[in-house]
Amino acid sequence: MSELSHGPKGLAIAAPASGSGKTTLTLGLLGALRARGRVVQPFKNGPDYIDPAFHAVAAGRASFNLDGWAMGTGLLGAIAAQAAGADLVIFEGAMGLYDGPPDPGRNGRGSSAELAKRFGWPVVLVLDAKGQGQSAAATALGFARHPDAPPFAGVIVNNVASPRHEGMIRAEMARLGLPVLGALPRNPEMVLPERHLGLVQAGEQAELAQVLEKLATFVAANVDLDALEAAASAAPPPAPGAWPKPPAQRIALARDVAFSFAYPHMLEGWSRAGVELLPFSPLADEAPDPSADLVWLPGGYPELHAGKLAAANTFLTGLRNFAAQKPVHGECGGYMVLGDALVDKEGVRHPMAGLLGLVTSYAKRRLHLGYRAATLAAPMPGYAAGTALWGHEFHYSTILEQPDAPLAEVRDAAGNVVPETGSVRGKVSGSFFHLIAD
Repeated sequence: MSELSHGPKGLAIAAPASGSGKTTLTLGLLGALRARGRVVQPFKNGPDYIDPAFHAVAAGRASFNLDGWAMGTGLLGAIAAQAAGADLVIFEGAMGLYDGPPDPGRNGRGSSAELAKRFGWPVVLVLDAKGQGQSAAATALGFARHPDAPPFAGVIVNNVASPRHEGMIRAEMARLGLPVLGALPRNPEMVLPERHLGLVQAGEQAELAQVLEKLATFVAANVDLDALEAAASAAPPPAPGAWPKPPAQRIALARDVAFSFAYPHMLEGWSRAGVELLPFSPLADEAPDPSADLVWLPGGYPELHAGKLAAANTFLTGLRNFAAQKPVHGECGGYMVLGDALVDKEGVRHPMAGLLGLVTSYAKRRLHLGYRAATLAAPMPGYAAGTALWGHEFHYSTILEQPDAPLAEVRDAAGNVVPETGSVRGKVSGSFFHLIAD
């Protein structure tokens, strides 16, 4: 087959576990390859809002999520087709290479290995070698020889302590027939700041361009980019299908550092349907455009700005006035802001919009994480009651009060009903459920 029928060649950046250095390496590779004149298309596995924003800055090209658990084959194909015109795909995995829910979703368990195999992208395994010598090669061998292994490009060793340490690992890799594509010396400066949902957002880092340039230089100096590019490959992608349908034609979309969790593929689908986005900033005390058909409040970090949001009278008044006439929907952080109050980690109660009775608290953090399948008990913008939706939940808040009618029956990946049903009152709806696909 021609290269066109396969799409651009690509590589999957994966690891045995989270925290191994996948994102740091991915960002460095995107910058290093771009400096070589390559057009690189980044993708990210699974439900992650933050990494694709960094990818986009490093690559100079929008990054999209690929999610085998929640997305149908047609949507996977449509998103993969965004790589048209690129020289190379860099697909960043999530967690460990084979990790995913034990219960399959629409296209498997959502593991990075499954998607790498589907698209024919050989795996570059990132190994954190801190505290290891030759045993790092045994780990790599197990991942490469796993019965479900995708094609294997080679290993990049991270956190190398010295030339002697690197030599020990390289010698054992060579003995086991495992290519080493690079070795990254231990360097505490090559670490991006984090908070509880992942990296501090790209839009919050004033010196991001300089940081990414340093990462690109660091990776270019320690990775064999010629060998890495030569290892790239591809398989025929799925045929493109439908993008997510828009919930309205003119959408007032909250967009600032408190409301930034909007999936690129959702916005792309809306754009292709001719949606007019009317962005506004609640943190800047801006009201939604009253001429919009819908207000959509994405997730984000409202808990970090609760006092400022509670004092944003222009925003809150405009939101309440809008909700009296037209629909409003909030996801996760947006859902909290639609509620009656948000209690911050110090235990201070901040009044919110009061359009729903929800009261949430961060005084005692509790992780809520995982894929979710929802069946709507009531209509929400763009979807009728009874519609099945696919998504995920990721937050640390606790529900103190949720008195309104439930928006949906929500189940986890194993099919167990969860109490985070969302709420609906009049024209206002919201849920901790982040929509990925319908």
